[in-house]
Amino acid sequence: MTETPPRRGPLLIEDDDPALAAPAPSPEETPPWDAPQGEAMTRATSIAAAKGSGPGPLGVFLASAGGFLGVFVTVAAVDWVRGLIETNPAVGLAAAVLGIVALGALVMLLGRETWALIRLGRIDAARTEAERALREADRDRAAAAVDRLARLYAPRRDLEWASQRVRERRAEMIDAEGLLTLAEREWLTPLDAEARRVAEKAARQVATATALVPIPAADVLAALSLNLRMIRRIAEIYGGRGGALGAWRLFRAVAAHLVATGAVAAGDDLLGPVLGGGVLAKLSRRFGEGLVNGALTARVGVAAIEVCRPLPFAALPAPKARNLVARSLGDLATGGRKPETAERGPGA
Repeated sequence: MTETPPRRGPLLIEDDDPALAAPAPSPEETPPWDAPQGEAMTRATSIAAAKGSGPGPLGVFLASAGGFLGVFVTVAAVDWVRGLIETNPAVGLAAAVLGIVALGALVMLLGRETWALIRLGRIDAARTEAERALREADRDRAAAAVDRLARLYAPRRDLEWASQRVRERRAEMIDAEGLLTLAEREWLTPLDAEARRVAEKAARQVATATALVPIPAADVLAALSLNLRMIRRIAEIYGGRGGALGAWRLFRAVAAHLVATGAVAAGDDLLGPVLGGGVLAKLSRRFGEGLVNGALTARVGVAAIEVCRPLPFAALPAPKARNLVARSLGDLATGGRKPETAERGPGA
């Protein structure tokens, strides 16, 4: 048998209560909400977008000083090994072998980076030729762009069926738009889907890493490294090589575009449809920063897809950063529940 709760009498407020004498605070006195700005991603993108010293006096000084230091270290190492061979032949020969192996590894590394830049140049050339073919309605130029992609994707077993379809049907396409539409649908439909998955995964990783790392310099480094890895992987998906210099070059191009358009400074606008109005203000400051950093990473991923893609978006819809944010961060922000505002479809 449950007990009946005791009845409470009316609440009496005296007219001379001192609490009533104090003036009520005005809305203007409410402290403003310090919205998360995604500082880690903003700083990482600003670092990548910063212009180099260029061919000015400082650039010439740094280049000449670096070359002088390299020559000095090389000559000193050769003299040291030569003297070591004279005093202790066995140890000197071992040092010489190690030096030759290190030099060979450096040459191989530089060769791989150069090859990666050449592959990126081929992708840029194919996209430029395709854009011009569409602009001028030039089928011959479109055929040249398709031939570039055929050579690029010929060794890939995952695109073997798509390459065969392009070979069989390209003669049916009598105009530039139809030929490039065929190439885009056959070759790039699976690659676009994989690139979007990579961008979504990177957005979630950046959001988690920057939310858990309380050190400002460390979260910037984490965001920078994860974005570089994302861009490198997206370049590999579309046929580029995963060189460090190539990934940094792409990141600089993407970051410069985002900084120029002001997109990198507005990450919380992508979270509005995912979280709902005012929900971001109810989250912890650190968790909110992580979500904004993840949203900015999704925006970088969309820009990286556009930069690394060998054909412009024409027949297929371009990915939207808001859709990537909804799929990658929606369940993270809503405790595992998929947001109802996430858009579906091929362009998601």
